[in-house]
Amino acid sequence: SGWESHYKTEGDEEAAAEEDLESEDELTPFDMMIKISMISKRQNFSAKQILKLDQFKGQQGQKCFQGLMGHGSDYSFSEVLRVCAKLFSDVQFKMSHKKIMLFTNEDNPHGNDSVKACQASTKADDLRDIGIFFDLMHLKKHGGLFYRDIIIHFEESSKLQDLLQKVPLSRLKLKLNKDIVISVDIYNLVQKALKPPPIKLYRKTNEPVKTKYQTFNINTGSLLLPSDTKRSQIYGSHQIILEKEETEELKWFDEPALMPMVFKPLVMLKKHHYPRPSLFTYPEESLVNGSSTLFSALLIECLEKVVIALCRYTPCRNIPPYFVALVSQEEELDDQKIQVTTPGFQLVFLPFVPFTEKVMATPEQVDKMKAIVEKLCLTYRSDSFENPVLQQHFRNLESFTLYLMEPEQAVDLILPKVEEMNKILGSMVNEFKELVYSADYNPEGKITKRKRNNEYSEEELKTHISKGTLGNFTGPIMKEYWLKKQELLEVLTKHFQD
Repeated sequence: SGWESHYKTEGDEEAAAEEDLESEDELTPFDMMIKISMISKRQNFSAKQILKLDQFKGQQGQKCFQGLMGHGSDYSFSEVLRVCAKLFSDVQFKMSHKKIMLFTNEDNPHGNDSVKACQASTKADDLRDIGIFFDLMHLKKHGGLFYRDIIIHFEESSKLQDLLQKVPLSRLKLKLNKDIVISVDIYNLVQKALKPPPIKLYRKTNEPVKTKYQTFNINTGSLLLPSDTKRSQIYGSHQIILEKEETEELKWFDEPALMPMVFKPLVMLKKHHYPRPSLFTYPEESLVNGSSTLFSALLIECLEKVVIALCRYTPCRNIPPYFVALVSQEEELDDQKIQVTTPGFQLVFLPFVPFTEKVMATPEQVDKMKAIVEKLCLTYRSDSFENPVLQQHFRNLESFTLYLMEPEQAVDLILPKVEEMNKILGSMVNEFKELVYSADYNPEGKITKRKRNNEYSEEELKTHISKGTLGNFTGPIMKEYWLKKQELLEVLTKHFQD
């Protein structure tokens, strides 16, 4: 497999040529000269072409591939790159980028043949000079023996350049006080991957359906304009009518800005107070001159004094403000003076009080849970766990695109391995349950609802009736007062008699 499977030996040329005459893709004289076979011509792949590759799966597919395409052991990787260069040169239109994706499981295709390895490295440099780059998809090994000379990462690129190429999430004012304001960009470095939202399609034409809302007069059926409608709210016995502009102003909490309130020591920021991923703040010089200088001075002072700035962060007009901490981040360089970490402020979101409430636990319960956690510790890597919802969504799309009967079921890697955990922990789980739960605890029993504590006396209800504020009470609160059957019968009897 790998590039070895794409090469034809001289003894197999006649048989391969006969098989190629029957296939829809014929080899060009250039390909025959350097003995490289192409499964398909350069074009956008269709479902039919992708399904055609299924015949090369497994051991039987490997034999089919060797018989159809040929194989050999004295191939040259530089010839493969020459074929790729020729495919790009035949393109008549302008391309945004040119990239070759190398799928292989052979880490050292040329072995000890340094001549062929040097030729491949030279050819790869030539392709990079004309704007053709490489991506290595190592199927088994890491490609360090041979492909480290083929796949070269640019040393000129830095973390700062990568950051500035990103689109900022927002551009805000950093108000140090009433008179000093600088401009900063907010970057979102970590984003949760979500499934795209569903799109409604028209059944006959399969076109997207656009939803349109219109307001009509219930009496005349005439169409109402936005200026003809108003919002109202009943407060007490009064109906408050609001214009559309007034309703929008109610949602406006503050001007979008980042406003420091106080400086605190860095040790006061706890790691377990983590409501969501942080953002990154960097100065923007184009709007306010001198923003970079003042931002750098603030960063240096926070680094020297080991403090954080507690700020009120308002991203948009109609979004409530957040309380965040600006944590200073120092610039880091490697041995070659290349920037590894960009200087700036990490914008860390702070939790509200309900998030930081402490769970009441005895020392015995805490010690037992610490022992359980120590037993279940593992080396965590984020790339070892895939989102099962997204993976199944991608497989459903693949099944729909390739006209498959059933989609492939994704393996849920985040499910706990209960059997292995029970073997490791032994009786520790039952011991912890005995410490936490009572003897009569039933996990499958029904949950009893907690009773409300907001009970009102008869005098308080009379006061609300006289003021006309009885409408502020919710339905459940009203029902709690009229729980007795006899009282309900008296009210109904009096109502129908009147």
